[in-house]
Amino acid sequence: MRLVFAGTPVFAQKALAALHASGHDIALVLTQPDRPAGRGMQLQASAVKQYAQLHGMPVCQPSGLRLDGKYPDEASAAQAAIAHAKAEAMVVVAYGLLLPTWALNSVPMGCLNIHASLLPRWRGAAPIQRAVEAGDAQSGVCIMRMEEGLDTGPVLWRQALKLSEDETSASLHDKLADLGAAGIVQTLAQLPSLNAVAQAEDGITYAAKIDKHEALIDWSLPATLLSRRIRAFDPFPGAHTLRHGQPLKIWSAQALPQTSDQTPGTVVQASDHGVDVACGEGVLRLLQLQKPGGKRLAFAELLRGQADWHGAVLGI
Repeated sequence: MRLVFAGTPVFAQKALAALHASGHDIALVLTQPDRPAGRGMQLQASAVKQYAQLHGMPVCQPSGLRLDGKYPDEASAAQAAIAHAKAEAMVVVAYGLLLPTWALNSVPMGCLNIHASLLPRWRGAAPIQRAVEAGDAQSGVCIMRMEEGLDTGPVLWRQALKLSEDETSASLHDKLADLGAAGIVQTLAQLPSLNAVAQAEDGITYAAKIDKHEALIDWSLPATLLSRRIRAFDPFPGAHTLRHGQPLKIWSAQALPQTSDQTPGTVVQASDHGVDVACGEGVLRLLQLQKPGGKRLAFAELLRGQADWHGAVLGI
C-alpha cells in the first residue's frame, strides 16, 4: 500500500522499518521537529526521521497540525504534503501530536494507530509505564482505526503479552515495539477483511504522561508500590531519592516479606545483598544504584569505600 507514516521515537521507528521491509510505499513521513538532546543539548533528529532520511523517504516536521492553532502555516504545509502524497492510509505510532479532523479524513482508508496497551485499559500517553507501575499481569498491543476521541477507536488487531515479575518499562517497550511492528504488517495485509471491534465501555483507564516529580521516592508508600515504580521509571525519568542532600538514583529494588517499625526512609540493614530501607508498609531492598556523574552499580560495588549505611535516613 501507499502510506503516510506519522511517528517519532524508537517505538515508532520499529514499525516504520517493518512496513518498509515488507514492501509498502512510504510516500510521506510525519515526525516531531528536531529537539535539543544530550549533554551538549544539540538539536537531534527523531529516530523516525533518521530512518526516513537514511532510506530516502520525504519528511515533514510540523510543530502543530491544527489549521486554527499556534502554527497554522506549518499545519497548512503538512496538509498540502499529505494531499500530494496521494496515500491510501496513514499509520500513526507514538507521533506526539493529536490528529485534527482534517488529518483523520485525509486518506481514503483512514488512519490506523498502534497503541501499546490492551484497550480500553491505559488509553493515553504512557501506557507502558503505567502498566508496570500498576503491576498488571499482562499488556499488549492494539491496532485501531483512529477517531477524534483519545484512543477510543474500534480495534482491528489485538495481541496480549504476559509481563515478567522483573519487567521494566525498558524491557516491555522493546517487546511491545516488536509486537506492534509485526502487527501492523499483518493488519495491512488483511485490512479489507478485518472487522473493527468497538472497545468495551467498562475497564477504561487513562495513562497520564510521566512527570519528573513522580520519580522522587516517597518512603511513606508501600514497598511493593515503590518496587513497581522503580521498574516503571526505568529508563525515564529514573526513580531517585536523597542521601546527605545528594541525589541517588535507584534502578532496581525488591520488596521484602518483612516489616519494620523504623521511620520510613531509614536504612535498617546494609550488606552485599543490598540496602534495606523501611517504608510506610514493608521494607524495600535497593539492589542497583547510581550516584551523580557515576554509572549504575550493584549495591555491593557502591558499598566499597563508603561509610556505614546502617541507620542512615534517605530522602533528606
